[in-house]
Amino acid sequence: MTESSRGVKATLHESFAEVAKAAAHPHRLALLEQLAQGERNVDTLADKVGLTVANTSQHLQSMRRAGLLAARREGKFTLYRLADDSVLALLDAIGAVAERNVAEVKSVVASYFNARDDMEPVSRRELKKRMAAGTVTVLDVRPAEEFAIGHVPGAVNIPTTELKRRLSELPRSKEIVAYCRGPYCVFAFEAVAALRAAGYKARRLEDGLPHWRAAGLPVESGT
Repeated sequence: MTESSRGVKATLHESFAEVAKAAAHPHRLALLEQLAQGERNVDTLADKVGLTVANTSQHLQSMRRAGLLAARREGKFTLYRLADDSVLALLDAIGAVAERNVAEVKSVVASYFNARDDMEPVSRRELKKRMAAGTVTVLDVRPAEEFAIGHVPGAVNIPTTELKRRLSELPRSKEIVAYCRGPYCVFAFEAVAALRAAGYKARRLEDGLPHWRAAGLPVESGT
């Protein structure tokens, strides 16, 4: 390897390390999960992840400098979003490596997620086909403000915390497919369990709204 090629490689490794470093904090991963749902301002994000506005702003600026986030001004607010779908792929890759190789993660996934996978996850392709045929009710169990930012077309929004008292809003004549933020979001698992306990036929989407959007599938906004 020539001296010049070593320099190029060193520069790349240094830059790659900066990107990895920018994501390497539990609060930043929580912020990235929130931003995978859609654009947010600092105040909203701070409230969502339980941080001060100043601390949240510092995390966001670090991730923006590393190329993980993009931002734009709207009035007096700065709105942040994921830079592009490669950031979602990075989050998936971190989860996959940890799930395969970190004992604590393996234990959590096995005891909580895998133990509930008789809920028979539905693929995006299958859900799209069944939506076109009108044979399914799509249920978004995320908080209302996340639903308003973007959701699967035609989905009904009933957050998990409201599901038991609003069951009468859901038809029993169709199977219900519930979805939330992503593959490690517990809302859809809890919703399917509650629906089945109430006598509904229910399954969950294999991942969540960010992956639906990243696959190029249509997304609606508004309530």
